[in-house]
Amino acid sequence: MTPVLSKLGLGSSQFVPGGSTPPRGRSPEAEARDILTIAGRSGLGVFDASGSWGKAETLLGDLMPRPVPFRVVIGSVRPDRGPDFVEGEARASLARLAIERADSIVVPMVSDLFGPQGEAMWTRLRQMKDAGLFKRIGIAVHASDDPVGVARRFRPDLIQAPGSLLDQRMLADGTLERIAGMGIEVQLRSIFLNGLLFLPIDRIPGQLKSATRGLSKVRRMIAEGRSDPLQAALGFALSRPEASTVLVNVHSAAELSAVIAAASSPPPDLDWNEMALDDEVVLDPRRWAAA
Repeated sequence: MTPVLSKLGLGSSQFVPGGSTPPRGRSPEAEARDILTIAGRSGLGVFDASGSWGKAETLLGDLMPRPVPFRVVIGSVRPDRGPDFVEGEARASLARLAIERADSIVVPMVSDLFGPQGEAMWTRLRQMKDAGLFKRIGIAVHASDDPVGVARRFRPDLIQAPGSLLDQRMLADGTLERIAGMGIEVQLRSIFLNGLLFLPIDRIPGQLKSATRGLSKVRRMIAEGRSDPLQAALGFALSRPEASTVLVNVHSAAELSAVIAAASSPPPDLDWNEMALDDEVVLDPRRWAAA
């Protein structure tokens, strides 16, 4: 295991029903098993199961290598139905994953913490941590969430935040550096910006056409640097000192093998600053459908 691969973490979109289609002739179970096996053998440090629920968690529980080689992250449900429901669902997730405890539980939406049940939810998560169900509590943030303010208010153990060579907002303005300086672990996600980095220019949806010129420039710079988009995206994210973990989602075992090979290569010598896009709609996939 190399230090760079231990910094790499695996997301769970592959394991959600309808999340992706396995290669022809392969069952979803076989593909998922191979992904988890490759990730475990390669020394990936984190498995983020926070995007999977119910049957997907049961599938993961059946296929996960044993002993579990990852620090497992699960997601919290929304607190609308009260803290007892939050705890019950967290315990159910652990049971479906067939683990007694997880490394972390992550609140997926900052707005939940400022709602009517937010304080009770956070108190219950801390109680579950004290009871040994989780080592850490985390919050997933977006650039528009005032991440530093959220970190100061709640003092989570970890923050998950989007960051990529296309979306450098929280890196360029020092947000994630300040959060890491508080002793909070930073996990980078969305490092491929929902695959936009790899999408051919002529296939970019109409609502994202404003990104065409910037993406063309980025791809030209990558090619001139004798690299490719996958190696560049990973090289940028893995080189960030603010982040202890870089989460990736893959659609197949072959894609994971390609990610591991690219991550293991020396990072390309590129001018990262020149690759950042400046378009709030393009940089926030939540707004793509409405654009």
